[in-house]
Amino acid sequence: MKRLPPILALLALAACATAPKAPPVPDPHAAMPALETRIAVLVEEQRRKLDPAAKPLAIDPELSRIARARAADMAAKHYLAHAAPDGSTSASLLMQQDARWQGLLGENLAAQHYTRQAGVAVNAFAQRFLDEWLKSPPHRENMVYAAYDHAGVGAAVNGDTVYVALLFSTDMGLPPPKEDGPASTVTRFDSAKAAQSAPAPEKPAPLRLRGAVGAQ
Repeated sequence: MKRLPPILALLALAACATAPKAPPVPDPHAAMPALETRIAVLVEEQRRKLDPAAKPLAIDPELSRIARARAADMAAKHYLAHAAPDGSTSASLLMQQDARWQGLLGENLAAQHYTRQAGVAVNAFAQRFLDEWLKSPPHRENMVYAAYDHAGVGAAVNGDTVYVALLFSTDMGLPPPKEDGPASTVTRFDSAKAAQSAPAPEKPAPLRLRGAVGAQ
């Protein structure tokens, strides 16, 4: 076998040693906080564009926790629905945290596939989520409903899919519930406008305290 001259052999070794390494594969989980923030920004911008009189949305820690729990559950169990396989919903999770919460709660859900090689491009994914909601009348109405003043965003990833839950709420101007009053109940409406125009529930029957009728 013919041997290469020493100088050529050294050059070949040097070339192998300095060959560029492939960039690391982006971790999609690391992009979820930025995706949540970007979605919140885009939704707020869209609300102001479509209705300048819409109330600004304050990011609510309680709603954010529930939205993240919903997104994580959908990612873990690979479903996209307002009710989990065990029947729990964002409303039921909220009532578990605060049995006397009252007002209107809205929810937009969505999912997008991604490739592991490309990762999750935060701006592009957030814009696609927004565009899909705008194309769907019920989701669009939720997003631009002027009375909402609190929101929470949750994002989670599993397999090749990113799941997002976006929650909105307003207390509808209701007075604070009484400490000794009954716990709130969840009523489902097809739209925010339908909930806003629904008649107020009748006053609950008086509570019985120590055998006497208590005042409400």
